[in-house]
Amino acid sequence: MKLKEAAKKVEDGIEETLTYCDFPSEHWTRIRTNNVIERLSREIRRRTRVVGTFPDGNSAPMLVCAMWQAPSGAARNT
Repeated sequence: MKLKEAAKKVEDGIEETLTYCDFPSEHWTRIRTNNVIERLSREIRRRTRVVGTFPDGNSAPMLVCAMWQAPSGAARNT
């Protein structure tokens, strides 16, 4: 039955799912949510809509890579 399989997967992955609890409670919301990823995706969509048509095949990947590097660079500097 599918519910038994689903319950088994939840049981098997519960420790991995709750690893954020090993960190201080102040860090929990940043670790267990994907708000950073969602915000980054929204910003990439917004910027690509502003550009409209990219001049060549390298422009879009360059924009996305620059967006990905910005948060990681900011995190290293703090």
